[in-house]
Amino acid sequence: MSDRREIQTDEKLPLLQAVPLAFQHLMAMFGATVLVPLLTGLDPSVAIMTSGAGTILYLLLTRGKIPSYLGSSFAFIGPIIAVATTKGIPQALGGLVVAGLVYVVVALLIKAFGTGWLNKVLPPALVGAVVIVIGLGLAGVAVGMATKGAGDAFAIKNLLLALATLAAAIIFSSYFKGFMATIPILLGIIAGYLIAIPMGMVDFKPVMEAAWIGLPTLTYPKFDFGAILIIAPVAFVVIIEHIGHLLVVNEIVGKDFTPMLPESLAGDGLATALSAMVGGTPSTTYAENIGVMAVTKVYATQVFWWAGALAFFIGGFVPKLKFLIQSIPVPVMGGISLLLFGLIASSGLRLLVESGIDYSHSRNLILSSVVLVIGIGMESTGTVIPIGDYVLPGMAAATLLGIILNLILPKESEGLMVESPDFSGELQAEAAAAEK
Repeated sequence: MSDRREIQTDEKLPLLQAVPLAFQHLMAMFGATVLVPLLTGLDPSVAIMTSGAGTILYLLLTRGKIPSYLGSSFAFIGPIIAVATTKGIPQALGGLVVAGLVYVVVALLIKAFGTGWLNKVLPPALVGAVVIVIGLGLAGVAVGMATKGAGDAFAIKNLLLALATLAAAIIFSSYFKGFMATIPILLGIIAGYLIAIPMGMVDFKPVMEAAWIGLPTLTYPKFDFGAILIIAPVAFVVIIEHIGHLLVVNEIVGKDFTPMLPESLAGDGLATALSAMVGGTPSTTYAENIGVMAVTKVYATQVFWWAGALAFFIGGFVPKLKFLIQSIPVPVMGGISLLLFGLIASSGLRLLVESGIDYSHSRNLILSSVVLVIGIGMESTGTVIPIGDYVLPGMAAATLLGIILNLILPKESEGLMVESPDFSGELQAEAAAAEK
């Protein structure tokens, strides 16, 4: 990557730079944010609109200090489908409203008791491994987007388009200077899109048929106790994910936002509740947008204000622009994801290295090893742990197991390690004999 100055969270950029950077974040989150409503029967336009509104609400509650974008959460997909098919979508939305309030309750508890406990339950050996899991756990998704065609069969055309997009993003980031080097993701997507047109991989029909101006179709929640019991507890899984993402942001930006965890969680929870009140999807901080920051080194929250505003405007009131973005071929986003998710994993590796962790201690070795294998193994194979009506995904399961191990392993447990023989004395003697 080209060397360039980091743009810190409180810096202000000219409008002509801030808006393209915001579009870059908009495109990075778009595919996943739209996929959740498509799978659950919710409205994609409303999901985009509420992701923008939720991001703005989050920035308000965190006083514009934490750079994050809130998109649709995948953790709720199963419970939403289960409730929607048996009781109805309004009842599912009611469960999501309560789930959002669960975030807020947890945030208030953390506010009351402080965040000092986080340093004890989340040591560097565990945190670094969790960050790597967040990145590499999504590797299968990125590869699938880049290579799979109809019927999930391998498609060489898709792979070539994904690689061309990836190459374009790398070239813009590595060989260009100035503002061009800060929007490599956006430029890579545009390049991939233009390449896809002569390949016959862009469908312009929905774009041409869509209106320029339109209003969203809102759906309002109904509160059903059974639906709430199925959906609301999933909030605890997303809370763990949220903490993991905040730790990644800490590492990438170089600031410690952990003391603001209560505000961050409350923002995410209220965004989820607000979204569900009008028929939108539950929210979570997005790894894709964290990856964009890692590539561009632009952390200014001003850009996220703009990204939220653009998502709210386009999703809610400009159908043609929404369908234009939606026409971006999946392999184009797959090529970009190969870069974004890899950079998140790399930031975890950097955390492990810079923390100076001593891996001659079996405690550290066990913590990192177990989290990496369980987390990446479960995420890459799509394995989840069923718990009644809920499922525990790989990242959450690995984090919980890591926390438990951290609490029960002895502080100094070097006995499991096999130490290398010390030949230094023999070597010194041989060197002295040689001098004589």
